[in-house]
Amino acid sequence: MRETEYIKIGNRKIGPKYKPLVIFELGINHNGNLKFAKKIVDQAIKCGAEVIKHQTHIPEDEMSEETKKIIPVHTKKNIYDIISSCALNEQEELELKKYIEKKNAIFLSTPFSRKAVDRLVKFKVKAFKIGSGECNNYPLVDYIASFKKPIIISTGMNDISSIKKSINILRKHKSKFAILHTTNLYPTPHKLIRLNALKEIKNIFPNTVYGLSDHTGENYTSFGAIALGASIIEKHFIDKSSRKGPDIKASVNSNQMKDLIRGVALIHDAKPGGIKPVKKEKKTAEFAFASVVSNRDIKAGEILDKNNIWVRRPGTGEYSAEKLKLLFGKKIKRDVKNNTQIKKHHFK
Repeated sequence: MRETEYIKIGNRKIGPKYKPLVIFELGINHNGNLKFAKKIVDQAIKCGAEVIKHQTHIPEDEMSEETKKIIPVHTKKNIYDIISSCALNEQEELELKKYIEKKNAIFLSTPFSRKAVDRLVKFKVKAFKIGSGECNNYPLVDYIASFKKPIIISTGMNDISSIKKSINILRKHKSKFAILHTTNLYPTPHKLIRLNALKEIKNIFPNTVYGLSDHTGENYTSFGAIALGASIIEKHFIDKSSRKGPDIKASVNSNQMKDLIRGVALIHDAKPGGIKPVKKEKKTAEFAFASVVSNRDIKAGEILDKNNIWVRRPGTGEYSAEKLKLLFGKKIKRDVKNNTQIKKHHFK
């Protein structure tokens, strides 16, 4: 099935023909504090944020009691307590959404439960983000897709088989979607990013918008992803790296984010074209290329060979370097001074 070559969130088109989108993942870096969340948003806007992504957590609808026994590898608290302490209530999240939109940025969020989806639908969000943990939660994927909004889906911890099942659900609902390759370690060691997975996504889901959700806490792998055709980079963002929180080590700070936005735009601009001369190289080629020249004084009547002609800059001569051997054996009919270009009139 042929997918669209771009998706649209609000007025922002996202795809290979457009400037890459950097999603600022606010996530739970605000630690459940709305005032702090707004402060991070302010800094994100200063960095040039177009889309700021939140996480919509309603713990009692998202998790069972068993989650209180599970402690993520990058924290010391159980996941239920972490999420509960970082969740904004409906009124707070709506205020955050309005605050982001007042700053002329797009509010995007990941719903982790049906009630979270319902809340975002009530908010009239422009699109949904599906996290890696929900990529194989097919009932929830189906519920999200039923609202016919654009979807960005992350794929960490999943294989192609499970990803295809979710994509088939999105196709069933005729959803416009983008796929993000992800590794769910916070932070992710560079050797586990697996940038080549982007090539797999491109081959298996042709004409689909794709990108990288990058949890390294640095920008290098994001730059590599853009070079491999990524149209979206999602990065956890914090105003200062000295902040405390479960995802801070996987987040980039303001200076890093500014560098990321500039870098992905430059790399995107550098990609088009192929192996052929650029028009603006012409002047450079004139002095950089070589022409056939006399290697000593040559008298009329001499036969040209490797001893009396050679190739030297510039490339403005009538016989380019590649024609050197074609002149071997030809008779010169005019005197030629040493180290001057061989001309056609020398043979007349």
